[in-house]
Amino acid sequence: MRPRPFELPLLLIFLLAATLARAQPLPPAVGLALQHAHIPLSGVAAYVRGVDGARPLLSHNAAAAMNPASTMKLLTTYAALEQLGPSYTWKTEAYAGGKLQDGVLQGDLILKGYGDPKLTLEQFWLLLRKLRALGLREIRGDLVQDRSYFETPAYDPGKFDAEPLRAYNVGPDALLLNFKAVRFQFHPDADTGIVTVIAEPRPAGLEFAAAVRATGGACGDWRAGIKADFQNKGATAKASFSGSMPASCGEHYWNASLLAQPDYVYGVFRQLWEELGGSIKGGWRDGVVPADAKLLATGESASSAELVRDINKFSNNVMARQLFLTLGAEMLALPGNSARSGQAVRSWLAEKKLDFPELVLENGSGLSREERISAEHMGSLLLEAWRSAVMPELMSSLPLVAHDGTMRRRLRSEAIAGQAHIKTGSLADARTLAGYVLDKHGRRLVVVLFINHPNAGAGQPAQDALLQWVYEGGAGRGN
Repeated sequence: MRPRPFELPLLLIFLLAATLARAQPLPPAVGLALQHAHIPLSGVAAYVRGVDGARPLLSHNAAAAMNPASTMKLLTTYAALEQLGPSYTWKTEAYAGGKLQDGVLQGDLILKGYGDPKLTLEQFWLLLRKLRALGLREIRGDLVQDRSYFETPAYDPGKFDAEPLRAYNVGPDALLLNFKAVRFQFHPDADTGIVTVIAEPRPAGLEFAAAVRATGGACGDWRAGIKADFQNKGATAKASFSGSMPASCGEHYWNASLLAQPDYVYGVFRQLWEELGGSIKGGWRDGVVPADAKLLATGESASSAELVRDINKFSNNVMARQLFLTLGAEMLALPGNSARSGQAVRSWLAEKKLDFPELVLENGSGLSREERISAEHMGSLLLEAWRSAVMPELMSSLPLVAHDGTMRRRLRSEAIAGQAHIKTGSLADARTLAGYVLDKHGRRLVVVLFINHPNAGAGQPAQDALLQWVYEGGAGRGN
């Protein structure tokens, strides 16, 4: 049926209003940067909306399920801050599994972990020091490790990228110590021509040797002249370094995960315990705390708000996975596992009336080929977080552009420096960002940009162009 003549202007006005109400397309500078990077628009999703806005100001491919890379940590950390609370802490307990008399434990020492995301070498040393201060000197039995707070299925650290010794590929564990890593510290001395290499910690079971020369010249790639030989045999490991590095490089570090989890804990325990003047007769074994065991000492982590800051500022995958599993263990039932944690997160979203049907959760860290969320729903999550009581804790955990975290070297000479809190993500075929921008007019906006494409590594100029466009007010003065 044809519209009557007097209805045509009204129809045109309606269509024009609907067109104007739509979100803007990608800004020209962003499109040009994507074109230079040979990234098609089909591999990009973007979403921009004012925190008080009724509709998006920019939306491109925003409903598509995309790999968010490490921006998935925003979902995990926000859920944890609300469900666990910003003051939540993790415990690590030490029990006597036998009679303790005159400093001698006639039985086992039992360590029970509760998934502390950041049980560092220093914190572990303080726990052992407390045991020595309480009079324990000699352990006649084994070191029993109670890791039952999390399920510990078989884990392949090389599955993700065939780099099993990289610290970021360490699997979660209820008794994860020092990220299961050995930090090799290189100290070159131009006068002696020697590079001193220190292993910290140096757990029992690790054989270590180094013969590295200090040379002249500019630093460049300090690792280029060093040959590293790592041999990981699970219960034991070998590490050796040879070659040279320029003395002008100064002190540098090389982290590696070399021992199996329980062997690492036992090896570090023996190292520190013996340094403190203690002794242990036995080896280690898995187990649970017996009902008649006596609690000797407890170590406590920093608060969840402090640990969330580490997770987001520095995109720590290992800590994020520990936090994710804690959600399942605390909110549902022991032991914690990925399925329970995913259920806990989805229930929490449902309580907020947030329906993300495309959401795929694997480990909550973004170090995954499987995890998915849309740019629109990541934006919705950030809008909901803006209205949350834990907003200050979450926002302060995000890298501040040009100042700290993963954004410390970006946009340093631009006006946006210090005006945006942005979480980034990086995989071989994904470059992502999500967070908040305070534009030059004083308006706060949520910004999300996902790039999923083999050329994603060349997408940083497009990311920076979008952030600057939003800061300059390119998103307009709409809602």
